Amino acid sequence: MPPATSIAVQTARPAWQPRSLRLVWKPAPATVFCPVAELPRRLLNVVVAAIGLVLAAPLMALIAVLIKVTSKGPVLYTQTRIGLDRRDPKVVSLNHRRDWDHGGAPFRIYKFRTMATRPGRAHDQVWARPADPRVTPIGRLLRQYRLDELPQLWNVLRGDMNVVGPRPEQPKIFLELREMIDGYESRQRVRPGITGWAQINNHYDRSIEDVRR
Repeated sequence: MPPATSIAVQTARPAWQPRSLRLVWKPAPATVFCPVAELPRRLLNVVVAAIGLVLAAPLMALIAVLIKVTSKGPVLYTQTRIGLDRRDPKVVSLNHRRDWDHGGAPFRIYKFRTMATRPGRAHDQVWARPADPRVTPIGRLLRQYRLDELPQLWNVLRGDMNVVGPRPEQPKIFLELREMIDGYESRQRVRPGITGWAQINNHYDRSIEDVRR
């Protein structure tokens, strides 16, 4: 069985071609998730996340205090995101839901709260806009330096995410991107990550074009 590292999202840069209103992504053939091949990577992620939490603990405590004293609401913000899809893409009997489900398993992501709280906002599934009025002053600083992502180290320890991997999306947005970008769901063949090529080189996603990059 080929190792998990041979999957599409970790190979050559995808080729983008316009086709009507859809964005066409040509990924390499997806491979089956292999727990044995994944074990060394998983151990490395656990070690890195554990060390990261210990080293970042003083900074995270300071951030928690700043959030609490500058705005009303909880310190942490949780939201449903779409994660790893362990199903075999070659076995038809396991794919009977493939046309309508989210592909990957949903999980709760943890972040420092960067927006003002309001009733119902936890159910919003929209990208933040540039100069979004919902973002607090402290939240703007945290988002600028990606410090709001630090609690996701806990997601890595839980096995929801890797330190490095594709950005996890909200269910509604994931479905929209899957309709607009051919092959987008192949990202779910690996665990999503806190950081990666897209997270380092681009700002937070705000549009289809941002995802395309």
